[in-house]
Parts: sequence; C-alpha cells; structure tokens
Amino acid sequence: MQGKARPAATADQALYAMDRMIATAQFGQQDIARRLGLNVTDLTCLGFLIEAATAGESLVAGDLADRARLTTGAVTGVLNRLEKAGYIRRQADPRDRRRVQVVMEESALERILEVYGPFYERLGMLFADYSPDEIAVLADWFTRAKALFQDSLDELRQGVSEWPPPER
Repeated sequence: MQGKARPAATADQALYAMDRMIATAQFGQQDIARRLGLNVTDLTCLGFLIEAATAGESLVAGDLADRARLTTGAVTGVLNRLEKAGYIRRQADPRDRRRVQVVMEESALERILEVYGPFYERLGMLFADYSPDEIAVLADWFTRAKALFQDSLDELRQGVSEWPPPER
C-alpha cells in the first residue's frame, strides 16, 4: 500500500505528540498491569522475560536485575509475585546448578495477549496506512530515539547535567 498524504508538522509538534503518547502509554501500563494482577515493575520485568524468550534466551535473576535496574533482592520479590500469579517458574540452570533460570509458563503469553492483543491489532491497522519506506523511517526513528533516551537516562543517573555531554 502507498502511504497517505500527511499534514505538515514541525519538530516541536512531533515532540509534543510523542510526549502525549508516552504519557498515555505510562498510564496505560498501570491499567494493563492492574488487569493482569501485577504492578508496573512486575509488568516491565515480565516484558524483559518475554523479550528474552522470543529471542531464544534464558534469563537468570541477576540478568533480569541488570535489565530492569533493580537490586537482586527486589528482583526476588518480583519473581515471587510473577510465580504466584502463574506467569513464570524457576528451574535450575543445567550448566550451573547454583543458578536459577526464569522460565515463562506456557499460558502466560496467552494471558498477556488477551490484554495487549486488541491494542496490537489496532497498531497493525495503523501501520497499514503507511508505505514500507515510511515504516522503515518510523522503525529507524524509534530505534534511534530509544538509544538517545537511554543515553540521557544514563547521564541523569551519573549526575551529568551539561549538554552536549563531554566527548567520551
């Protein structure tokens, strides 16, 4: 499908639209987490576990703590809640019995897709309004913006307050 004619927009208008989308998504995550019987931190960790499982990786608690920027003690609480809610189970790492892998329960993805499915269907319909070249631009922009967000968050966490940051 060919892309549609788009209204003109400035970078400021695009940033405003992005800020509004992010705010809506943040509130939406709270609603989704509640619907799934979780809190937002648990849902975020569950997302990291799904991402790893989709990539064919297995995570141990320490890996999840690193990705979620949580202490191992906090991740233990997250895993306890996710296990109690039936989303994950723990199993011994076959290569190192001292480590415990976190494994998604088979029904977990189905339960999650019941909530996220309609949203992703709507996004699919939205993407159908864009040409492959436009989707490539969107994907590139999201990928690069995520990297910029990460850099900015890392600087905040390290106390860097100048812009642009000094050369590394």
